[in-house]
Amino acid sequence: MAVTIDLSGTVAVVTGGTRGVGAGIVRALLEAGAEVVTCARRAPEEPVEAAGRTARFLPLDLRDPAAVTAFFDRVRDDHGRLDLLVNNAGGTPFRMLGDGSAEQQARVVELNLVAPLTASLAAYEVMRLQRGGGSIIMIGSVSGTRPSPGSAAYGAAKAGLDSLARSMAVEWAPLVRVNTLVPGMVRTELSHLHYGDEDGIASVGRTVPLGRLAEPADIGAACVFLASGRAAYVTGASLLVHGGGERPAFLDAATVNH
Repeated sequence: MAVTIDLSGTVAVVTGGTRGVGAGIVRALLEAGAEVVTCARRAPEEPVEAAGRTARFLPLDLRDPAAVTAFFDRVRDDHGRLDLLVNNAGGTPFRMLGDGSAEQQARVVELNLVAPLTASLAAYEVMRLQRGGGSIIMIGSVSGTRPSPGSAAYGAAKAGLDSLARSMAVEWAPLVRVNTLVPGMVRTELSHLHYGDEDGIASVGRTVPLGRLAEPADIGAACVFLASGRAAYVTGASLLVHGGGERPAFLDAATVNH
């Protein structure tokens, strides 16, 4: 018998869910039957759709705590409840530490650590008062577990996000589950900015044990699992979705034949 996950009747918020990984998460949740609200500072050029259904968009600056509180209150008032928050919004320009100011690095930390904290606090105030509680998923990064030259502040923020999720999981149990999904490299519409043309993307993909970059749908599928009853006993966990990670450099540098 096929195992299916049905999220019908649940309400989800995906921050930054208008493109890239976020849109992949939104589509997976829509396909599973969830009612999805997404937010960003700017409206998408096209709505995010899947399975004949469309995500609702509401504008929001996640760096404004009062606006964040009002946003989650509106979701509760309009949709009746909030079952899932996916803290996906984030990112960073490539910038070596010596080439940027402290203020620039602080803004990266604010977007990738402080903003998810702000959103989680507001979501918790809704979830803790409803039957069944809820679930929060942080979208982390392998940059939080390895050196990340060119994105050091981003990596530090993602490391902090994972730690934050583990503490939230303990403090907010048993009503609210909190987990971190840790993607590796994902192919999106912006991949060319990081990896170059199609040949470059393919070359980078070959460095991954599974032989390719992740697709946004791969990340979305993992989010659907963590949001579902199939993960009812999973909290305070970090789920790696990175295709096996990176082949250790010493294996290619060694002169010993195996």
